[in-house]
Amino acid sequence: MAGRIPSGFIKSALHNGVGRYVNQCQRITLKFCKEHGDSRGMRDFIEQELLDFTRSNPGVVMYLQPRRHRKPVIVAEYLNGYKENLYVPNYPKDEICKWVEHLRCKQGMTPMRLRKYQHTDNPSIQGIWNPFTNKDPSANVTTYPNPNVRVSAPESATDRLLKLAQELREKDN
Repeated sequence: MAGRIPSGFIKSALHNGVGRYVNQCQRITLKFCKEHGDSRGMRDFIEQELLDFTRSNPGVVMYLQPRRHRKPVIVAEYLNGYKENLYVPNYPKDEICKWVEHLRCKQGMTPMRLRKYQHTDNPSIQGIWNPFTNKDPSANVTTYPNPNVRVSAPESATDRLLKLAQELREKDN
């Protein structure tokens, strides 16, 4: 069942970046144990790197949630309601720093297989193609029947070949 990734079209969250850019990561919660050895990297990150991270990213709210005898978890919540949990037992401080930065930069969308690498809500400025797209505009205002319009198209190569084949059959018979 792991191979069943939903498919969809590429999109941005609420046309983000058309006006001003809004970071999609709303809050990050760091859940850790104050005593357990699995949380050592998380505690080091909190003591040494957290203040620098919060100063450089004021749009992301950071919560610290100590829990007794539980594995450390990073929970990221996004504006569209998507939550992502990342278990980080025995991870060093540097790797936790990279994961927090990764979660901060994500859009908060579920992973999906792209059907196409481009997509638009407005397919064409010109409109949908029709038989009169590249025709002379005077054909739109002409009153029918019109003797000038009755001119037939020149004979195509296919028509010539069919006529030649017909003549050869008649000669053989």
